[in-house]
Amino acid sequence: MNILAIIPARAGSKGLPNKNILPLLGHPLISYSIKAGLDSKLINRVVVSTDSEKIAQISKDYGAEVPFIRPSKYSQDLSTDFEVFEHALNWLWENEQYKPDIIVQLRPTPPVRKIEIIDQCIEKCISSNCDSLRVVTESPITPYKMWHIDNDNLPMKQFSYLEGISEPYNQPRQMLPKVYWQIGFLDVIKVNTISLERSMTGSNILPFVVENKFAIDIDDLNSFNKASSVLINSDYVNFNR
Repeated sequence: MNILAIIPARAGSKGLPNKNILPLLGHPLISYSIKAGLDSKLINRVVVSTDSEKIAQISKDYGAEVPFIRPSKYSQDLSTDFEVFEHALNWLWENEQYKPDIIVQLRPTPPVRKIEIIDQCIEKCISSNCDSLRVVTESPITPYKMWHIDNDNLPMKQFSYLEGISEPYNQPRQMLPKVYWQIGFLDVIKVNTISLERSMTGSNILPFVVENKFAIDIDDLNSFNKASSVLINSDYVNFNR
């Protein structure tokens, strides 16, 4: 099968300027996602979609393809993943007549990954009738104890309802269902989900549950330092083995 990894990496970042290319243990942050894609036994092409010539050159130096520079209209603060991926797929078809079967989104900001998990996710998606697969982890915070606040002087509104329990926010956490939150570790998407359903997920989304230690998505200096401490002498994707 044609399994394409796309790494979306625009230049703009307000929380941590130039975060995609900041040196993490001696290598630019984006290089960890590139290496993850190249080291996978199932991914057979790794493409970086970026609006930056500098990110493009660094990505090429680490072995990724950068066949195009992403137009600025798809590189704004509010640009969606769908716009970015649709542009990449359209470009590859129009210029190379290339169409993958499976797309893997490897965001540049979560550097803590294991190759085995990446390949397990791809295999799970391929062997099912799902539209996509997302990596999730158990949430330490339950939405059943969350609130909407429209005005500080008005009563709060319950955020989530639970059938059979009228006041879940007054229940012990152990009595409430486990919930999971999606992390940036990995998305696996069947190409028709994007090209035909015009969605990054479709409606049939398969989970792949991982430990909470993989939930590191770099957006500020604290998360950057945390990733650095986790990656040292680890068996995660790194450049020491």
